[in-house]
Amino acid sequence: MSAPDGAAAPDGRARRELASVVGGAVLAGALALSATGQRWADVTAQRRAPLPPVTGTLTGGDAAPLVAAAGLVLLAAAVALLAVRGAGRAVVGLLMAVAGGALLWSGVRVLTGGVADAAADLPGVGGTGVTGTTVDVAAAWPVLAVVAGLLAVAAGLLAAVRGSSWPAMGRRYERTPGTAPARSAEQRADDAWKALDRGEDPTEPPPAPRTGPGR
Repeated sequence: MSAPDGAAAPDGRARRELASVVGGAVLAGALALSATGQRWADVTAQRRAPLPPVTGTLTGGDAAPLVAAAGLVLLAAAVALLAVRGAGRAVVGLLMAVAGGALLWSGVRVLTGGVADAAADLPGVGGTGVTGTTVDVAAAWPVLAVVAGLLAVAAGLLAAVRGSSWPAMGRRYERTPGTAPARSAEQRADDAWKALDRGEDPTEPPPAPRTGPGR
């Protein structure tokens, strides 16, 4: 009995790793998208007298356009991790790490004052009549992008290194010999999400069919 128990422990650890990475991708993507529409900076442009100052606001989409794109990539990666297997998960993990790097770079860039170009695009801020520009960064949202980036990089690297050893979805989502053809990646991902909604583990093989007396 010791051999089956020993085999079950690594398998359970692999499933927990897969669930953690999928959850990390979803969380990082959600944080990135939630930060995109928020106010990242207030811009004030001083103009020659007697003209009054001009003020404007930079959202995350204005100051860091890559944040929204990275968030969408991470949400798509969470689905892809359930749909692919083997080396495909390593590829998805690398994409997650790249998206996380984009989030990190975007957040740090804004925190270090790299929003001059975006500020200059605001109406009234550019032009020869402007004598000076002040940018007041709301640090919470760029910091949130940095946190999401760190989470995405960590989860992506784990998927790249360990993903090929994680279990595939249960056989209920795969081809049964003599019946229907193999399902596409999109169909398997859709089945996986439906299984999660029912409280089931999509990577868990289905129970063996019961046999009647005498079989």
